[in-house]
Amino acid sequence: MSGEKTEKATPQKRKEARNKGQVAKSIEFSSSLMLLAFFSFLLAYGKTLGANLLLLFHDLFSSYLTVSLSPENIQQLFTDLSLLSLKTVLPVLLVSFIAALFSNYIQIGFLFTAENFKFDLKKLNPIEGAKRIFSMRSVVELLKNIIKITVMALVSYFLLKKEIMAILHFPQMKVAQVVGYLFNLIVKLGIVTSIVYVVIGIADFIFQKYDHEKKLRMSIQDIKDEHKKSEGDPLVKGKIRELQRQMSMNGMIQDVPKADVVITNPTHYAIAISYDANAGKAPVVIAKGVDFMAQKIKEIAKENGVIISENKPLARALYSSVEVGQEIPEDLFKAVAEILAYVYRLKGRF
Repeated sequence: MSGEKTEKATPQKRKEARNKGQVAKSIEFSSSLMLLAFFSFLLAYGKTLGANLLLLFHDLFSSYLTVSLSPENIQQLFTDLSLLSLKTVLPVLLVSFIAALFSNYIQIGFLFTAENFKFDLKKLNPIEGAKRIFSMRSVVELLKNIIKITVMALVSYFLLKKEIMAILHFPQMKVAQVVGYLFNLIVKLGIVTSIVYVVIGIADFIFQKYDHEKKLRMSIQDIKDEHKKSEGDPLVKGKIRELQRQMSMNGMIQDVPKADVVITNPTHYAIAISYDANAGKAPVVIAKGVDFMAQKIKEIAKENGVIISENKPLARALYSSVEVGQEIPEDLFKAVAEILAYVYRLKGRF
């Protein structure tokens, strides 16, 4: 049936959906890349980050506690702490921001649309909200989250299980050793779970792509309606073409009196030709027609004293190869020139 959405979306439908912000995008994939980038950055930047944090707490609990309270000192204290905190946190935020941009780019490319910021009363409809909550998509999202949490919990469990003996020896270790070990363990756990999360994110992106394509599907009638909208209704286009033909015919009829000669078939074709010797150009076809239009051209020519010359092969050749407003081509120029010379002799120009 034509109402069933069985056809792939047309480029126009895809473009309209993209402009509205309707694209295949996985939040899970974006989050997983951000998490992986964060822990990878900690792996490379961890020592520097730890040194900055130690410096921050050292200054906070030693140097700054002995500072006398005054407006100038408090302002300086606030500036120093803010700069040190910014120096510590800014690289982490920058890496997360770059990862977020990259994850979005590889999924949907560059896209900015204000469509999602528009106020929509339908979003406040409790009935529509209930439908979304109890929809099949919500069930799929619930199952997806259960699988994600289960898989990541199992990965974390098996990783921590291998480290249980080392954790039991914490009471015999120095504080610095415990902190260093925990940091390395957290980074290791974060990277492994992030990699697993990326795999889950890729699977989710494939599903989102499939679901998006399914939503964009069109019926045969939808494609026909889009074609009518983009190309125009055939009836309207036919009317426009008819008006254009009439306007073109009216323009040609008005130019017939300017012709030097009308070459005919004699009954089916009529081609009106004008030649300006002072312009230094070849003769130009200013009007042409077949059947009824040919008779009209000959009628106007007779009324205005334009000479009509019968030449069947030349008339057919001119009609098929030269458009109105074009110059006579070189291969037909000699035959036309002979007729023009004959016309000029009749008019006494030579």
